[in-house]
Amino acid sequence: MFKFLNPPAYKQEMTGPGVDAKYKAMRWQVFCGAFIGYAAFYIVRKNLSMAIPMLDQFGITKGELGTVLAMNAVAYAFSKFIMATLSDRSDARKFLPLGLVMSAVAMFFMIVPIAGLDLVAHPERKALAIILMGVLNFLVGWFNGMGWPPCGRVMTHWFSQSERGTWMSFWNCAHNVGGGLVGPMATYGAVWFGSWFYGANENLYFLAGTFIFPAAVAILIAIIAYCLLRDTPQSCGLPAVEKWRNDYPKNYSEKSEEVLSAREILFKYVLNNRILWFVAIANAFVYMVRYGCLDWAPTILTEKGIDLKSAGWAYFAFEYAAIPGTIVCGWLSDHLFKGRRALPTMIFMALVAVFIVIYWLAGNNVTLNLIGLVGIGFFIYGPVMLIGVQALDLAPKNAAGTAAGLTGFFGYFFGTAVLANTLVGYVADHAGWDWTFVLFLAGCALSIVFMALTFKEEQRNLSK
Repeated sequence: MFKFLNPPAYKQEMTGPGVDAKYKAMRWQVFCGAFIGYAAFYIVRKNLSMAIPMLDQFGITKGELGTVLAMNAVAYAFSKFIMATLSDRSDARKFLPLGLVMSAVAMFFMIVPIAGLDLVAHPERKALAIILMGVLNFLVGWFNGMGWPPCGRVMTHWFSQSERGTWMSFWNCAHNVGGGLVGPMATYGAVWFGSWFYGANENLYFLAGTFIFPAAVAILIAIIAYCLLRDTPQSCGLPAVEKWRNDYPKNYSEKSEEVLSAREILFKYVLNNRILWFVAIANAFVYMVRYGCLDWAPTILTEKGIDLKSAGWAYFAFEYAAIPGTIVCGWLSDHLFKGRRALPTMIFMALVAVFIVIYWLAGNNVTLNLIGLVGIGFFIYGPVMLIGVQALDLAPKNAAGTAAGLTGFFGYFFGTAVLANTLVGYVADHAGWDWTFVLFLAGCALSIVFMALTFKEEQRNLSK
């Protein structure tokens, strides 16, 4: 298995006038493969959030569903870190599609605990259903952990550091392209395919749109991504990107092109980096806000009295508002802030807090809720992206995936599983939604505090 994933050998470096044209074409091809491949991971990632309002008919509580949601985040947190160390030593072209197919298969089987156990006729099976949902959602999260690391590897090998913030801002929109499709796919997939699978049993049509349809689409995209992706420029007979662009960062060395051992990656470049730990803790609070607002949006909106179809489109709007916001944030970090990531992250998180207050106070007004969610989506994904870029900047290319994996572990384990899913679910059950909005605002404040701790060191590193 591991031999199958070994990175391809470097080819003899091409020379001559055709190199430049081939390099430009290959960069676009690889970028498209990484973009659509990562977008597809989000088609089979957080689908359970859209199903939560429909699961009330089976007597499953928000606290129980919060625990099931947390299984996805826990698995993803550990997987993203573990798979990152493996990805830094694997062929991105094979690694990403393999993880995507396995995620899709696990997502497809999410129909079993609900339809297969027939909870309407057999409510006594609810505990078994929750366990199975937790296990399957854990597997979805685990295989999803194979998405970001190979993309990080591709982006650091094909795009140099001085242009990476802008390119990463465009690539990071894959989150939103894929995640935003979950709402419409759930709505229309149920209409188009529900009767195929469940006949006259309309209470189960949502399973076709939420789980079956996205899984089939993700497998198709995995095949396309495999055709487009390539591991490194050297594996295609091209020079390192720094050599091609004559754009060497101050900490560049030829050793960053070598494949390192896991021990060297972890103990020489990642775990002993104090600033990387501050970035990781800040990421936990950014992700608490991100997934606290996203995962519970359909439930919050329906409990405010807004219909499920409108809630699905609000979910879509949250994700797609992030696309221009992420691009603006990435461009600003490269051009206005000259490679600094901490300050724009802090500014954007302060603006997120403003729109959380609007969302909180909107009541059942659809327009105000939409404005709040669009504003949060526009500003939250810039910090999500910049923290990933900052992690890549803090490590050499051959350890970049692991550095990003550490920040991802904090984001998904502590920020998502512990805070956004489990804590918010139980606070909503026992104290109401007002207190969850207080938690979201506290998350914004703490993310700003920990990013501020990295500001001086980032300034110092950039001035060296």
